[in-house]
Amino acid sequence: MGPAASGIDWLRVGASMVLVLGLLGALFWMLKRMKSLQVKYKGPARLEVLETISVGPRQKMALVRVGAHQVLVGMTATQFTALGSWDAPAPTEDAPREN
Repeated sequence: MGPAASGIDWLRVGASMVLVLGLLGALFWMLKRMKSLQVKYKGPARLEVLETISVGPRQKMALVRVGAHQVLVGMTATQFTALGSWDAPAPTEDAPREN
């Protein structure tokens, strides 16, 4: 094989790489667009993590709002445990209100 065949191989490899990168970019763009449409049409979130605290190397506690209730959840690497539940307090004047 001569030098011309080697040049064609590099051209084919380069074109393939450009095609793959273009398809990857188009896929990322489409996923980003689908996510924004999902958030737009899904409505308000019913589940919100209010606060988390680490209590050990692989243990956390989280305060989660689910609808009108708050739940304290203990989390380990293998398990979630509801530690307590109560109605969410009414918003105060200082707290920002959700629309």
